[in-house]
Amino acid sequence: MSLAVVVRVSAVSLNTGRLSPGPSNDTSAHWQQEGQVPFQRWPPSPPPSDVPCSLASSRISRSFLLKTWLRYCHIVRRTDRGRSAGQAQYPAVTPATMVLLAAAVCTKAGKAIVSRQFVEMSRTRIEGLLAAFPKLMNTGKQHTFVETESVRYVYQPMEKLYMVLITTKNSNILEDLETLRLFSRVIPEYCRALEESEISDHCFDLIFAFDEIVALGYRENVNLAQIRTFTEMDSHEEKVFRAVRETQEREAKAEMRRKAKELQQARRDAERQGKKAPGFGGFGSSGGSSISSNAAALITENIMEPEKTKSAPIPTRPSGANKALKLGAKGKEVDNFVDKLKSEGETIVTPAAGKRPSDAAKVLPPPANVESVHLKVEEKISLTCSRDGGLQNMEIHGLIMLRVTDDKFGRIRVHVDNEDKKGVQLQTHPNVDKKLFTSDSLIGLKNPEKSFPLNSDVGVLKWRLQTTDEALIPLTINCWPSESGTGCDVNIEYELQEDKLELNDVAITIPLPVGVGAPVIGDIDGDYHHDSRRNTLEWTLPVIDSKNKTGSLEFSIAGHPNDFFPVTVSFVSKKNYCNLQVTKVTQVDGNSPVRFSIETSFLVDKYEIL
Repeated sequence: MSLAVVVRVSAVSLNTGRLSPGPSNDTSAHWQQEGQVPFQRWPPSPPPSDVPCSLASSRISRSFLLKTWLRYCHIVRRTDRGRSAGQAQYPAVTPATMVLLAAAVCTKAGKAIVSRQFVEMSRTRIEGLLAAFPKLMNTGKQHTFVETESVRYVYQPMEKLYMVLITTKNSNILEDLETLRLFSRVIPEYCRALEESEISDHCFDLIFAFDEIVALGYRENVNLAQIRTFTEMDSHEEKVFRAVRETQEREAKAEMRRKAKELQQARRDAERQGKKAPGFGGFGSSGGSSISSNAAALITENIMEPEKTKSAPIPTRPSGANKALKLGAKGKEVDNFVDKLKSEGETIVTPAAGKRPSDAAKVLPPPANVESVHLKVEEKISLTCSRDGGLQNMEIHGLIMLRVTDDKFGRIRVHVDNEDKKGVQLQTHPNVDKKLFTSDSLIGLKNPEKSFPLNSDVGVLKWRLQTTDEALIPLTINCWPSESGTGCDVNIEYELQEDKLELNDVAITIPLPVGVGAPVIGDIDGDYHHDSRRNTLEWTLPVIDSKNKTGSLEFSIAGHPNDFFPVTVSFVSKKNYCNLQVTKVTQVDGNSPVRFSIETSFLVDKYEIL
């Protein structure tokens, strides 16, 4: 609460709850001109007031007036005590004696991306100071600060950006440099890359963190871990409340299902006996029967719908018998409700796409040019491995699907090159000539006169590999949690054992203990993302191939070794694991080659380290 104000509350009438204007004081203008703040000895007398008559005559609650007066007395008392004792912890809070005026992240050209002012300063003023900053730096000389007649710039380069603190000239340069280092360490905590777009996306997170570092122009005694804890605002009570609410919702849904089944059973029994279905009391005989049957069906369908962030509006009771609830009109009502949620800014997840964003993204884009003969080779891996290194089970299922869109290429044969040495079990489609495939590795129909179906994906060959041999694991994950005095030091490393593979969009997810905050990241290859809602740490790597076969991640957090399992892995690849390749496609008549396109993908069905 600033003391350099002209309009203040004078006499407080607790009987009427009104503001009454007090006598004016001509010295207030002099104080404001000189940039000083008037101080009064304790207890302070009611301060002067320049309150307009409209405000003075307005009704204000008694509690608000009392709180305002007590807060004013508390600040005057604290400031006066600091001045009389000569203590530095209670300085005069004026713009003229402020130490840190603003903290900003700007470009090399002086364009402000994020700026937090700790004094009253207009946008034009701060933009002008930052625009003049690059012109003041001397090229060829290394400095950490530069001064003008009124302010001092303390800065640190960060790739293509600058972290700049604007201070008064009488500030302590050593304390400013220490504050600058803390500001520079905060930015990578919220931004993965030091780029203008990334800073803009996390601008509010940075401003909240800046407010934890500096208050009223002076640095707070906080470190990076405390800032992270303060800004995260993790609440154990909130988690308990959410858990209780979810339990109540599950119990309510179970009760709804039971009631819906009872209603449907009663309706079926009534129809079997030739009687009218029982209705709700007070609705009458005919209208009640219609509402009962349709309401039961409506309840059942509502249970099967995915959970939404907002509840759907409750349908009102129809006024007549012909306006009973109709099952056929429900789809339109749901669509209208979904459109309304979208217009309010809500994110709607459809049941088909109701997966995690990281899982939904693990799909390779379709090829740009698709020929009349298109082949799709797809493999999926399901792996369960022990944290001690033993492979419990690994299964790989592969499938070749053929799609023909031109009838002149219906009678064709697919040449497959099988160089597998891992023990893959092959199986052809019942309509495919098995002898021809066994002898010549050709996929063709048993009846050469017939054609493959048009415009449909036909699975012509599938294979399966099941093993417990650790040497066949494509990507090994080694997780070593070690207990220390303050928690656990976790080291995780990966190693690619299949050199021919190229894994893209790799995500290694490590569970974290509940209610202990964010981990402290040490050395890391790649990037990471801490999800405080799901209590997980996601280690992401864009590509893992023969050039970067190994990598590691180190972090520290409170917890026990069992808290960091199971570790899950997801990735995609454009190269299949088993050595089965489609080399060419030829026509049955004449054995002439046919142009074809191929799409290969290697996906993860389950990849866990228990």
